[in-house]
Amino acid sequence: MIVAHLDLDAFFAAVEELEDPTLRTKPLIVGGDPHGRGVVATANYEARKFGIHSAMSCAEALRRCPHAVFVRPRHSVYRDYSRSVWDTVRGIVPTVERTGLDEGYLDVGKVASDFLQARTIAEAVQTAVRAGTRLTCSLGVSTSKVVSKIASDLRKPGGIVVVPPKTEAAFLAEFDVRKLPGVGPKAEARLRAAGVQTIGAIAALSDTELKRLLPGSVGRVLRDRACGIDHRELELSTERISISVENTFERDVTDRAKLYDELRWMAARVAGHLRESRRTARTVTTKLRYTDFSIRSRSTSLRIGIDDEGEIAELACGLLDRALSDRPGALRLVGVGVSGLSDHRQLAFPALSENASGHPSNGGSPAAATGVDSRAGRATRKLRS
Repeated sequence: MIVAHLDLDAFFAAVEELEDPTLRTKPLIVGGDPHGRGVVATANYEARKFGIHSAMSCAEALRRCPHAVFVRPRHSVYRDYSRSVWDTVRGIVPTVERTGLDEGYLDVGKVASDFLQARTIAEAVQTAVRAGTRLTCSLGVSTSKVVSKIASDLRKPGGIVVVPPKTEAAFLAEFDVRKLPGVGPKAEARLRAAGVQTIGAIAALSDTELKRLLPGSVGRVLRDRACGIDHRELELSTERISISVENTFERDVTDRAKLYDELRWMAARVAGHLRESRRTARTVTTKLRYTDFSIRSRSTSLRIGIDDEGEIAELACGLLDRALSDRPGALRLVGVGVSGLSDHRQLAFPALSENASGHPSNGGSPAAATGVDSRAGRATRKLRS
């Protein structure tokens, strides 16, 4: 087994720096109110020079660095960037277990025959992510999840650490016990009280000592991990949850008609995939990447699934209009995606019908019921009229 752990470097802060390049040279903290009870979600590397780290109180971060810039998290924006990253990664390593917006495991063994080739694959992933999003990532590569996760944190930002087979225990031995995934506060306190300070010391515990310090199966699991033994496979979803198509232009595009044509072509591709798999989709998403590499997406959800390319195209074009209304500019990439897939086709009624008063005719709010974006719905109706 060859598995890599990928971790995006200071992800939230890196996205904020992409959105506002003036932040790159400043200590930047993404989190809550520094004058209240807010907590640091992440900090850029300038802020980390002051000892600021995630989970620290924002008040303490402000005390350590009074000239730091604080911004509130924008999770919808981070999700857009995250989707772009993982779409890029899957183009190189198709088998992925995402464990968060900014991290996950890659089954490199599916595309690499040995660890030398695995390093080349890891470098290709880094290059592709950087080229596609201007974000950097760090990777650890080994025979197991636990070793790869620890390795990915070793040479941040932008590092790659490969731990060859049969060197796992030696690699882990000198790390502090708190570095071992699975060692929580209670286990850490027990281990330290017994003089166990390193992962190597956990690996060296006898059965008797292990049973006394960490009773039950948890102790055995942690000792195995401390030896570099971790039999966990990647946890994969067997169901395809979305279908998407995107294209990067050779030259930046502002011509709305050309963008519409591109979205209609993509809608036809997506609709074809839906029909081939005998599925319908309830959510349509349009993705945009601007010339400065900033990413936006706009989505709308329907009450009834569709697989018609005309309907998907109409919705996608309406979402493009809304996005460009919010932020005009030339685009280097557009994409169309669908999600909320279902195997059951239903009779297609108008998904966003309104009565004479301008309210949903079923007497309820589609936005409240299904997350429909009412502004996207208006844009779509304009196209139909």
